[in-house]
Amino acid sequence: MNRGVVEEDVILIVDDTPTNLEVLLDLLEAAGFKVVVAEDGERAIALAEYAPPDLILLDILMPGIDGFETCRRLKANPATQEIPIIFLTAVSDNVDKVKGLNLGAVDYITKPLNHEEVLARVNTHVRLQNLTKRLTEQNERLEKEIQQRQQVEAEREQAFRALQRSEARFRRLIEANVIGVIFSMTDGRITDANDAFLRIVGYDRADLKARNLNWQAMTPPEYIHLHQAAVTELTNTGVFNAFEKEYFHKDGHRIPVMIGGAFLDESQKAIVGFVLDLTQHKQAEDKIREQAALLNITTDAILVRDLDNNIQYWNKGAEHLYGWNAEEAVDQNATQLLYRPDSLKQLEVAQKSLIECGTWQGELHQVNKQGKEITVASRWTLMHDAQGQPKSFLTVNTDITEKKQLESQFLRTQRLESLGTLAGGIAHDLNNILTPVLSTAQLLQLKFPYADEQSQNLLKIVEANTRRGAALVKQVLQFTRGIEGNRESIQVEPLIYEVKQIAEKTFPKSIQVLTDVKPGLWSVSGDATHLHQVLVNLVVNARDAMMNGGTLTISAENLFIDEHYARMNLDASVGPYVGLRVKDTGTGMPIEVIDRIFEPFFTTKEIGKGTGLGLSTVRGIVKSHGGFIDVFSKVGKGTEFKVFLPATEATVAPQAEPSNLLDGNSEWILVVDDEVEILETTKAALEAYNYQVLVANDGIEAIALYAQHKDKIAVTLIDMMMPSMDGPTTIQTLQKIQPGLKAIAISGFVSNDKLREASGIKHFIAKPYTIQELLQALQIVLKQPAVVSQKW
Repeated sequence: MNRGVVEEDVILIVDDTPTNLEVLLDLLEAAGFKVVVAEDGERAIALAEYAPPDLILLDILMPGIDGFETCRRLKANPATQEIPIIFLTAVSDNVDKVKGLNLGAVDYITKPLNHEEVLARVNTHVRLQNLTKRLTEQNERLEKEIQQRQQVEAEREQAFRALQRSEARFRRLIEANVIGVIFSMTDGRITDANDAFLRIVGYDRADLKARNLNWQAMTPPEYIHLHQAAVTELTNTGVFNAFEKEYFHKDGHRIPVMIGGAFLDESQKAIVGFVLDLTQHKQAEDKIREQAALLNITTDAILVRDLDNNIQYWNKGAEHLYGWNAEEAVDQNATQLLYRPDSLKQLEVAQKSLIECGTWQGELHQVNKQGKEITVASRWTLMHDAQGQPKSFLTVNTDITEKKQLESQFLRTQRLESLGTLAGGIAHDLNNILTPVLSTAQLLQLKFPYADEQSQNLLKIVEANTRRGAALVKQVLQFTRGIEGNRESIQVEPLIYEVKQIAEKTFPKSIQVLTDVKPGLWSVSGDATHLHQVLVNLVVNARDAMMNGGTLTISAENLFIDEHYARMNLDASVGPYVGLRVKDTGTGMPIEVIDRIFEPFFTTKEIGKGTGLGLSTVRGIVKSHGGFIDVFSKVGKGTEFKVFLPATEATVAPQAEPSNLLDGNSEWILVVDDEVEILETTKAALEAYNYQVLVANDGIEAIALYAQHKDKIAVTLIDMMMPSMDGPTTIQTLQKIQPGLKAIAISGFVSNDKLREASGIKHFIAKPYTIQELLQALQIVLKQPAVVSQKW
């Protein structure tokens, strides 16, 4: 029997009797069914789970699990519970039938089987099963369609409500007074506008109704090209991007605005535009520009850093101070940009104070773009946002590099002056000690010309060592007051080559001596011998710094010191200079040594290899020539001394005529000194050369003696530094007694310039002095005519 189905229905037969299986198999296959067989309940359950059949014919009596248990398990499994089950049984007991139906079976077929009955019942239940499937599928499709329609309705409702909200927002936007809204045509006619737009341009509703508003007529001519570009963009895309322009206000003044818009519909005739008044925005921009201009005018460096220390703002003052422009500095890390790694420790205190107090100020060592170290007075302020949270750091830095350099120079000068005062006082006392010793040694040689050779040698040793002591004291005085000698116009170039020759002949061969003298070197006013001493001292120091050899370079060039440089150096003045440089490649010096090298008796050399007076003498000589000296050194990199001497036009200094040393002619000489030994030796020396001598131990005693013997006294020798009454005061008093007073000043400390301030001083002798120097001075003064001083 062929049922003409397109797809075969599947029937599972479960029976432990092979004959029954074979009979049913043949019957059902002949009827057009696809048959699957199982010999027990376990096998039937497994086959039904794997490939659910359309119908199960299940025998009740089977070994293992019977038909009832098999049915119960199939109905308990969701995968198989919908499969219809027909029991096959040889029992006609109604109790078993009820049990089977309660377990979920749909029918019973009683054995022995009637083929027509089997086919009838199988076809009936298969059709019912297929109908159930189709109904289920149709229900599912209907439910799905219902859900889809409900979703569409929900989306429509949602879109409708969104449209309502959009319309409400648009209505509120139009009615709001924040932004102007206009409806216009492409020819510029404004058909409608909200109150905000009318307020912006100064018109009212009556003007709008009278069709008096046209955005093209309200636009200044210079913005027409922007309107043309906006119309082109509108035509191509339906919208035009916002751009800035101006409108003419009703009263004629201009209003800065930003405008954007789009077509209202597909007709491409009606336009909606949105107009934002930029007046306050422009005013705020102008104010910001003014403030930025003020920040850029200041010479202080002003920068803003974010919390990650990245630079956000960098003014012109910062560009001038550090060398980086704003484009280079912004977004850079301030710590990496402005500080060397070895100087970051100084920031710890600043950052701690900033966090705790919100502010900090102090000095910082930084570097500029060229790598040069600078010192700044820095002020930090922690900035907060509207919620009070930290957002950035404001920093204002003032360059105090020159100020710190000048402070350092000033303190160094003060210290050197203090040392000079101390050294000068010691030198004065030493001169007072050495003067009688030198005079005594000379007198003894004169008094005992025929003494034995040993005694003569001892006296010469005393004289020689006294002179050496005097020379050492003289070096100290050269540091304290410079060296005063003959000044003449000299060329420095010959001195340089002379010193070079000396160095090449005497220095180790491992030291290479180079010179670099620029052509056309200016002249300087000075003493060639003393400047020669300056160069020799500097090259000897350079030699001692290059124990393992190196290069010594002596150079000279013309320089002009400007105001900027003069402000950085206390000893410099604006004008032309000759610059001498002595540079070595030796060991170099640390900063703490550089700070003390010009102090007298300070030396880094071993005991016995240096007095510590070389550089102090150099400084004294340079200073007495009106110049100054700088030193630059780095450990392991060498040292460079720079000597600056004022340049001058060449002049020929007159030569002093030598005086003949003659014995005295019994002239009366008044000697005034607070040192008894000096009085005694000077008196003995003068009397040995036919002078008559009066001595006074201080200024008061000298005035008394002079008042008593003023008609006899020809010349007065007066020490400048005495207790009670000093030399200048004594001279002033004596000049009142004798206006034509002839006086010779004697001192181991006071400079010639200060002595000349005391009128009437005809000559000066520096302690310690020789007998020949004293006699020569007396001869010069005695030959001079008496001149009455006009000062007193």
